[in-house]
Amino acid sequence: MSTQDPFLKEEKKLPSLLNVLTILTFVGCAVDLISNGWNFISGRKNLDKLEELQTSGQLDNAPEFMKKLAGPEALERARVAYENRVPILIIVLVGVCLCAYGAIQMRKLQKSGYFMWLIGEILPIIGSIIFLGIGFAGGMSWILLFPVLFIILYTTQLKYLR
Repeated sequence: MSTQDPFLKEEKKLPSLLNVLTILTFVGCAVDLISNGWNFISGRKNLDKLEELQTSGQLDNAPEFMKKLAGPEALERARVAYENRVPILIIVLVGVCLCAYGAIQMRKLQKSGYFMWLIGEILPIIGSIIFLGIGFAGGMSWILLFPVLFIILYTTQLKYLR
């Protein structure tokens, strides 16, 4: 015999996909913080290495894909990224905070968390386009695959959020 009060609301359980997505979001936030912090700290050194590769002639015998990764276009992208490192870092930090806060809210089944997370996911992409140009990812536009995939997956979970 159950003595449960019939007027008490049953608490909704966090759906398993939403649980996995939010955990992956926290991991992604940590990785973004570490990688962008490292890029901010070591930006000048990386730029100097690329400049040295250009002048030393080491790329002359390199495979074609390496020439693209360390060629003149990559050097120019690195130079622009270095010059804009402060605003880029600020945008990334805001994006990471919004994503983490949104994921916390979604774990509480709050729909507002989805929109916070979505802004945090898109903001660094827009910021990169503004400060680095549309070709910021170079030949690596596959990097956008993860944000698009997560946007689709999180959107399928909206039905569980209130």
